Amino acid sequence: MTETGIGTGISSGAVVRAADAMLQALGGDQVSMLFPLVTMPNDPSAQLGLADPGVEEVIFSPVVVRTLVTPTTGPRRRLEFLLSGAAVAAELTSRNVASAEAMFDGALGLLYDNELFHIENVTTEYFAGTAYLYRVLAVE
Repeated sequence: MTETGIGTGISSGAVVRAADAMLQALGGDQVSMLFPLVTMPNDPSAQLGLADPGVEEVIFSPVVVRTLVTPTTGPRRRLEFLLSGAAVAAELTSRNVASAEAMFDGALGLLYDNELFHIENVTTEYFAGTAYLYRVLAVE
């Protein structure tokens, strides 16, 4: 069963596919999101916090990256990452995470152009109850 917008006749799946096509056409870049590894080795030094558990790098594509104006007293760079709703949904399923908000909250940051960015804000765009685009505001 597909959900449609009230009075539009457009299915939410079509909007998700259209957003993916738009992101691909406008640049189709990729960005990596870093997550802490949750499994620790059985080594006693790891249990004492002496060993770094490491990070997991997850690549999202297609992504459009926009540079935003930075205040003179703020961070060096502010970028807006437009992530595909389909790519985020696929990662939610593979990670068994309840919501996109929980996934973004658990991320250590975004890796783009060999720079690590801190996630400052995430906004979700919906159509007929389906998330089709995520706007991630990140700072260096």
